[in-house]
Amino acid sequence: MAPTQLPAWDQAGLALAHAARAPWLDSVFVVVTWLGSLAVLLPLALLVWWLRRSEKSAPFVALALIGGSALGHLAKLIVARPRPDLFPPLITMPEDWSFPSGHAVQITAFALAWLLRPGAEPGRVEIAVLITAVTMVIASRLYLQVHFPSDVFAGALLATLWVVLLRRLPAWQENKP
Repeated sequence: MAPTQLPAWDQAGLALAHAARAPWLDSVFVVVTWLGSLAVLLPLALLVWWLRRSEKSAPFVALALIGGSALGHLAKLIVARPRPDLFPPLITMPEDWSFPSGHAVQITAFALAWLLRPGAEPGRVEIAVLITAVTMVIASRLYLQVHFPSDVFAGALLATLWVVLLRRLPAWQENKP
């Protein structure tokens, strides 16, 4: 995609991420980006399901993650937006489409589902850790130059809408006296 076709904020976001480059940040973000990967999140979600298997709400986090990921990949096929090429990427460029960011969808879906799972009463530390994880993964996708800012924003928004919708379904409603 030619730079003149990009919204100004997509160009500015990638330029800002490129300007922030430092060898130590390169190393940090190459590792951090994996926190948004299905290779990390799916086993974690399945472990949560297995550990809570006696609870009716046990599959909520896994279903939120899997459903969010599927919706994100479907959106990629529909939109078919090429990956950024304004600056050299710091990792091997993923071969799928750019919009929306699958990593942003997945980490947001996982974190939000964890916080909103039936029966959950998350504390401040738990909330802070999950917000930090989401923020770091989203920042990593920009820093590594594999997504536009609009890709990660759309991914987080898609995941949020999906998890909130899923949580509102009757199957996940809690029976309160």
